[in-house]
Amino acid sequence: MKYVDEYRDREKAQTLTRAIASLVASIPLTKERPLKVMEVCGGHTHSIFRYGIEGILPKEIELVHGPGCPVCVLPRGRIDDCIAIASRPNVILTTFGDAIRVPGASKSLLGAKADGADVRMVYSPSDALELARRFPDREVVFFGIGFETTMPATALTILAAEAEGVRNFSVFCNHITIVPTIKAILDSPDLQLDGFLGPGHVAMVVGTAPFAFVADHYKRPMVVAGFEPLDVLQSLWMVLSQIKEGRAEIENQYARIAPDGGNGPALRAVAAVYELREFFEWRGLGSIDHSGVRLRDAYARFDAERKFAIPNVTIADPLSCQCGEVLKGVIKPWQCKVFGAGCTPEVPLGALMVSSEGACAAYYQYGGLNRAKRQASA
Repeated sequence: MKYVDEYRDREKAQTLTRAIASLVASIPLTKERPLKVMEVCGGHTHSIFRYGIEGILPKEIELVHGPGCPVCVLPRGRIDDCIAIASRPNVILTTFGDAIRVPGASKSLLGAKADGADVRMVYSPSDALELARRFPDREVVFFGIGFETTMPATALTILAAEAEGVRNFSVFCNHITIVPTIKAILDSPDLQLDGFLGPGHVAMVVGTAPFAFVADHYKRPMVVAGFEPLDVLQSLWMVLSQIKEGRAEIENQYARIAPDGGNGPALRAVAAVYELREFFEWRGLGSIDHSGVRLRDAYARFDAERKFAIPNVTIADPLSCQCGEVLKGVIKPWQCKVFGAGCTPEVPLGALMVSSEGACAAYYQYGGLNRAKRQASA
């Protein structure tokens, strides 16, 4: 297929849906134990609800929404650290738009901006570097977030700043890695999963080999999936085919974009600039070993954590917020006590209602609020 509308073809979707139903009918199941497939990436979650995919699948399939939203898994303490940097005199704090409204302990970056901090939204770290060039008398800090998908852009920007001798640019590095996260989920006693839709954008950078442990060690199938409706449906069919045949392999449905070997130049930039942290705290998942990266000593002058004093305090989520359970797939967004009431996109309590990839935002935007009301009245 060549054009995007071909990946949204109704007749092809119906054909795939029938094939999925046929596969499910041939797999021995019980009423108490549906097939549970986790889509790791928040981009998949939004596609699933935007196109109504969950509603056309057999009832024996339960889609579990994973933690692949980097804004959503960032703990409140790191947001407060970022606000502390932004509130310093002579600092321009730059960030992606979906991070500006994520609540910290008392306010968000948007709240800090309202209080007088110079917080600016950018489309890329190179935009932040351009600000550093334009304002040599100001410290420009980029709020670096994201999985391996966005790591290369930040790394290449740091390499460009070094080559140009820019001294007033730094990164508050909160980049995280997907493999330890999936392992933590598979080790969780709260959740039993039958397979995975793998993160297509991460695989675009790292390839498929890093996910081999899912099949080799945990004996679960994973299919790296694209983000259009037919991508998701075909990937589900591929996962179910493996389950029926008793296979556990890593397959790549998204090969048109994500090569099995990954992106060599991007991986070299990442290896040059970053090193693994011993541990990193995740919202809802706690501290996970080697799940985050920091700048190597060679690039310490671009590290905002070394350049500025930050509180570095762990702050628990509000007791009423169940972001952690949603991130781990233990509950659905509409099962959270404050979903659609105390927590809405206009007044968010948790990050999952703010981010463009958050599961709660997807449910709210595409009909989950009505589902919650129906469930409550049942």
